[in-house]
Formats: sequence, structure tokens, C-alpha cells
Amino acid sequence: MNVVVTGATSFIGAPLTKNLLDRGHRVFAVVRPGSANLKRLPKDCPNLTVIERNLEDLEQIGSKIDVVCPWFFHLGWDGAGSDNRMKAPVQQKNAADSVKALLGAKSLGCRRFLFSGSQAEYGISAKAMKENMDCHPVSEYGKAKVDFLTQALALTKQWREEGCSMEYLHARIFSVYGPGDHPWSLVESCVRRFLAGEYISLGECTQQWNFLYIDDLIRALIRLMECEEAVSGIYNVAGEEKETRPLREYVRMIYETCGFHGSYSYGRRPPNAEGPANLIPSTERIRSATGWRPETDFKEGIRQLMERKFAAGRP
Repeated sequence: MNVVVTGATSFIGAPLTKNLLDRGHRVFAVVRPGSANLKRLPKDCPNLTVIERNLEDLEQIGSKIDVVCPWFFHLGWDGAGSDNRMKAPVQQKNAADSVKALLGAKSLGCRRFLFSGSQAEYGISAKAMKENMDCHPVSEYGKAKVDFLTQALALTKQWREEGCSMEYLHARIFSVYGPGDHPWSLVESCVRRFLAGEYISLGECTQQWNFLYIDDLIRALIRLMECEEAVSGIYNVAGEEKETRPLREYVRMIYETCGFHGSYSYGRRPPNAEGPANLIPSTERIRSATGWRPETDFKEGIRQLMERKFAAGRP
């Protein structure tokens, strides 16, 4: 299978690219020109073609690829960090660039286009987040993701009426952790500080939360693409529903798994751009459509993360 992956050197894109290559697919990995993260991609792999391309140029991606590509994973999105999540111009440009990626995918004859949505689309909710509920995003990041979803659904509906059968899959990804995550994420920060025997100051951490290990996320995204039945639509991708719990309990589990080294306290840091949001995902739809379930419980994921850090020679 010929597959396009944008954002191929990102936290999600790099392991997705490797997994696809391991499965024997030919991958066209789209990265920004001069990317400093090319080292995250396999070297000297005959099935990997790296394409340096800005996100705003993705409508013309067909000029760089001369074969039909049935799968297109669009993970490229600038300004996902907390500093940029409230900047409307940054986020709306991402939505516009994603429309160009969708147009580029159509030109390549793609059968399925999968977009990396976000739980931030739901906004603040005190109940289970289901795909059919209304979205009330707080951050400009979440608003832009919803804006692109609206445009993508309208375009693909129009194309189907014109005879193009490309399916649009909107994966609403919740809180993912694992090797390659941003160093400022809560899990990465806690593991690093605890293994070094240091203190870390945290927010209140009283909200309900749910974590998903990166390997389980990659399996979910590929399972959606591989599904034999039509799977157009929105899918929450998150950990087991029964694992949703107060964020403080996750901090305690990290502390235990790291051997009770270091220390921490609550209530000293402000909430992120979305505010003190709860993450209470319903994953019934993706389980029903694909049979996918997470395989890595949280403590095992932390142990694997620690092992990879020690293997790399760094706590």
C-alpha cells in the first residue's frame, strides 16, 4: 500500500511511519523543509520517501508523488503547544492548510483520509464525551479543529455526489503519552523529575483524566484505515473508559512506578489554555467499528517509558 503521512517526524507521526514500514507499506513522509527531527525517521529504508513540503503547499503534493496513495494520514499541525493554542491566526492557518491537504489527497486518488482531531474540540464537559454531542471548544486550537471538520465533511459530501468515494475519518485523540512526547508534558515532566530525585510543582490535578499509550494509539489509527467496512465519521481515540480517574491518581502511579524518588506538590501552577478541563471519553464507537482496545495499562506504559529512557542513557 502507498501511504502519505504528514507531520511524519512528530510524536505521533514518527512511530506511525515506522509501524507502517514494518507492515511492508511504502510511506511518503511529509516534513517541513529543513526539519531538525529527520533523525526520528528510519535511515536507508527503500520503502520510505521523505518529502520536504510546507503545510500550505500540500494541495500540490501530487507533483511530488506519481503513484496512487489509498491512505492519507494528516497529522501536520503547527502551534499545538500551549503558547500557541489561544492564537487564532496560527490555528486558523492550520485549518486552511488542512483543507489543502484534503485537496491534495483527492488528487492522489486516496480512498481514506484520516485527520488527527483532538479532545479540545469538546471544550469543558462534566459528562462522558461522545462523538454525537455538540462541541463547545474553549481554545482557538480546538475551534480550528472543529472548523476543519465542518469543511472536510462538506467537501467530501460534495465529492461523493460527484463520484469520488474518499472516506473522511476524524480521530479525536485524547491524552497520549510515551517515548517521543514533548518534554514539558505532565507525564514526561514527572518521570524525568522523579527519576532524578527532584521536586516538581503541579497544578491542582483534580480533574477527571484519561491516558492512552502511544503504541495503542498507532494501532487504533491503522485499524481504522484497515477496516473493511465503511468507517467515515468521528472517532474518539482514548484509553479504557474504566481507567478514567482524577489526574492526581495518575501522578501517584507515576511516583510509585518511579520508586518513590523525588517529591511533588499541588496547586502551584496555572491550568493550561483550555482551563481545568475533564477528559471523560466514550470509546464505544471505535471499539464497535474496529474491535480495537488499548493493550497497555498506565503503569506498564510508564515502565516501558522508563526502560527506553535508561536504554538511551538518560533518566
